[in-house]
Amino acid sequence: MDGARIIDRLRIDADRERQDLVEGLLAPAARISPKYFYDEMGCALYGAICRLTEYYPTRTEVALFQAHRGEIAQAVGKGRQFVDLGAGDCCKAQGWIPFVEPSRYVAVDIAAHEIEKSLARLAPDFPGLELVGLATDFTHALDFEGVLDGSPALFFYPGSSIGNFTLPEAVRFLARIRGQCDARPGSALLIGVDGKKDKAVLDAAYDDALGVTAAFNLNVLRHLNTRYGFDFDVSAFRHLGFYNEAEGRIEMHLEAKRETVVHIDGRERVFRTGERIHTENSYKYHAAEFEALLRQAGFAAIRRWEAPSGGYFVFHAA
Repeated sequence: MDGARIIDRLRIDADRERQDLVEGLLAPAARISPKYFYDEMGCALYGAICRLTEYYPTRTEVALFQAHRGEIAQAVGKGRQFVDLGAGDCCKAQGWIPFVEPSRYVAVDIAAHEIEKSLARLAPDFPGLELVGLATDFTHALDFEGVLDGSPALFFYPGSSIGNFTLPEAVRFLARIRGQCDARPGSALLIGVDGKKDKAVLDAAYDDALGVTAAFNLNVLRHLNTRYGFDFDVSAFRHLGFYNEAEGRIEMHLEAKRETVVHIDGRERVFRTGERIHTENSYKYHAAEFEALLRQAGFAAIRRWEAPSGGYFVFHAA
């Protein structure tokens, strides 16, 4: 192959997107979608988070894959289209390519610059493999027209990112993947899921001692200032990341350290001392809870592997 083909399907309704963002910021309980984390700086900071001592999901998933590589590869099969959802730097999928020998590799991400750079890095190592980058917000729609053919596909969603969805959203998302599988008989989903565990472990994973996660969370305000012309004083906020045991989820917030005023499309938004902007959730699951979600979404043939250290799962669902 002569390199990667990049397809831009973001098709963002810029006015509607801005309206949704502004509504969230002006709401009494302010919120920002986590998709705004991933500008170029945000992608770099997330890569650093994955290497932190406290942030166990990445290394735990790697250990699980290594421990069960043969079984998982056999379940997946060879020669399928490999669809990497939230591909980022493509490193998680890269290790699987020699084992599953895909017919094509499709890296899907909202950060177009990241997948273009990542596929350029992969191309010399896999000269016979068709590489496609699909820039889209796949959390809202899965449009593979002209990208995938009718042959079986593996939809790969590692890293426990499914936790960013609420339970109803997760079922709807999984059902959309199930629909894509139905359109291509023999297709399946391979997904990483983080388990519920001790609160101290979870708190540390999302509020590390070096402050990398704090920088990642705070960067969203700088990104909004640059992209939309807002005037957040980033220094007026601090990062909060903690496990809400009652809800079974990590919550990330930005809390005002002092009263601060932000101008948002001609309107003033006053953030009082202690007021928070909710930026992300990350739901954690017992194995049986997540299997129930898969069945609710229409999957029937389900296999599960657990990490050697426990508390992290990979499901293969068809």
